[in-house]
Amino acid sequence: MTSTVSPSVAGPIVVVPVGRDDDALDACLAALDAATAPGTPVWLADDAQAGPRAYAIIERWIARTALKADYTRRQRSVGEVAHLDEVLAACGDADVVVLASDAVPAPGWLARLTSGLASDGAIATATPWCNAGEAAAWPRIGEIDPVPHDLERLARAAKTMPALHPELPAAVSHAVLLRGTARRRAGGLDASSYASWYAALIDLSLRLAGLGWRNVLCDTAYVGRRLEGMPFDGDMDALAARWPDWHARLAHYLMQDPLRASRAQLAALLDNIGPPEPQRDLFA
Repeated sequence: MTSTVSPSVAGPIVVVPVGRDDDALDACLAALDAATAPGTPVWLADDAQAGPRAYAIIERWIARTALKADYTRRQRSVGEVAHLDEVLAACGDADVVVLASDAVPAPGWLARLTSGLASDGAIATATPWCNAGEAAAWPRIGEIDPVPHDLERLARAAKTMPALHPELPAAVSHAVLLRGTARRRAGGLDASSYASWYAALIDLSLRLAGLGWRNVLCDTAYVGRRLEGMPFDGDMDALAARWPDWHARLAHYLMQDPLRASRAQLAALLDNIGPPEPQRDLFA
């Protein structure tokens, strides 16, 4: 399993950077298969992280999935950000979703992210709600809650939300759809300054915003995650050096919580959502 996803495919490519948590990867791939339309291109990109059990999980999943899946593995690790930058560069101008390997996407997640990106040519990044999504967290901002037990029901509630696509201070690393042309114009990821995807994504988001692009919440989509993304040693210092006002901006956003009404609206919709419709389309 060494082939790569062609950057010329139609629609977004889903990139899953393979991590070391075998159980989380297994759950992620199962949810991805169930919640994503057949034929969607998926690239499992392994920076020499997977052990024998994870490799067996990936091999078994690729053999049975209805998604158009590929797997690549480096012989030696080059680091999280450098590896992901190589992967994104190989995708050219294609739009790419980077999905954390411990994430659990809800039904319809990709179609709604794609629709959000298409709704405004100025949107460079679209991030779904998440139980561990920092500024995009639901039901409480900046808090880590357990992954909801009924993602199908939550996905149906989110689908009825008005697609307002409000601004976020930066994209969040549980799942983010990146506009390929915007990412390339911003210069890609800075692997020389940051070791974690968490920090490199913040930096990329701020550079995109400086070029006039938007980083938004896709308020109709949801992706769960076991844990919140974390910076590596030195990343926050590097962010502070390049973006001195970042920490104050994020703190102000978390305190003001401009999405409070949207969070309450999603909670109310979830409380009142009815049973699923017969023959419903899970991927819409």
